[in-house]
Amino acid sequence: QFQTALKASKPVNISISCNLPAIPHPIFGSDPVRFTLSPKLSNKMGLEAAVEAAAEFLNKDKTIIVQPERVSITNGLKHDNTAYENYHRIFVPAGHPLKTVEPKQPLRVDVLLQYIQNMLSSETTIFAEAGDSWFNCQKLKLPTGCGYEFQMQHGSIGWAVGATLGYAQAVPEKREIACISDGSFQVTAQDVPAMLRCGQKSIIFLINNGGYTIEVEIHDRPYHVVKNWNYTGLVEAIHNKGKCWTFKVCCEEELIKAIETATGAMKDCLCFIEVIVHKDDTSKVLLEWGCRVAATNGRPPYSQ
Repeated sequence: QFQTALKASKPVNISISCNLPAIPHPIFGSDPVRFTLSPKLSNKMGLEAAVEAAAEFLNKDKTIIVQPERVSITNGLKHDNTAYENYHRIFVPAGHPLKTVEPKQPLRVDVLLQYIQNMLSSETTIFAEAGDSWFNCQKLKLPTGCGYEFQMQHGSIGWAVGATLGYAQAVPEKREIACISDGSFQVTAQDVPAMLRCGQKSIIFLINNGGYTIEVEIHDRPYHVVKNWNYTGLVEAIHNKGKCWTFKVCCEEELIKAIETATGAMKDCLCFIEVIVHKDDTSKVLLEWGCRVAATNGRPPYSQ
């Protein structure tokens, strides 16, 4: 690994079993063995030929590919629009979502995200919980200084609740805006009392769609439907005279009111806003991603 790291100038992983570091070894009692790498040799004639050919080709709309061990000179590239056309075929441009046609219509997630976009500033940090919030929050445009936190490597459902708690304690000058789905919240709801005890002022949007939506799009089964809690009632029960404000949102008009209160009269409180959305209101990216993961999970095992 050391040789690879030095040759390639790239990071490597060195694993040592946890039962070995404390064991003495006689080699550590002697002077360290000097580690050297043999120098790379360059073909002088080949180098001069490459430089001469490169200069000639550069002087003619041509392409030179320089790699660690070789130089490739082509006779120019044929223009290919395929990748560009494919990108624009699936690209969804940023813009204002369509307003609901009638008052008191059920709230859509894309409308919610537009209002969250308007809440962002250099004094806020957005938290995207594992699930559809991964994909929805990536569409947000962050103002200069606005933080963005999400965790996709391990797909830890419930991560955002504890992450919001820890971040708020470490960075009190910012206000956290967390997008957390109901299934994820049920895993780590016990961190909310700690937020209240620490006097934090985060805004939590609890997106209630009745289940583990990301899991449904991969593998739809009845066990992905969760028992619907009275989420605002739960937070009201545990805040016990702490600085806390809760609100349940079912339509755009109520969302406007909730955000005005959370950023105004209750700006110094922990604000818990439950947003009711349809169980099938998911992003296009999640649908595509779920199909691909399902196909990967369902493939037959490799032959031995």
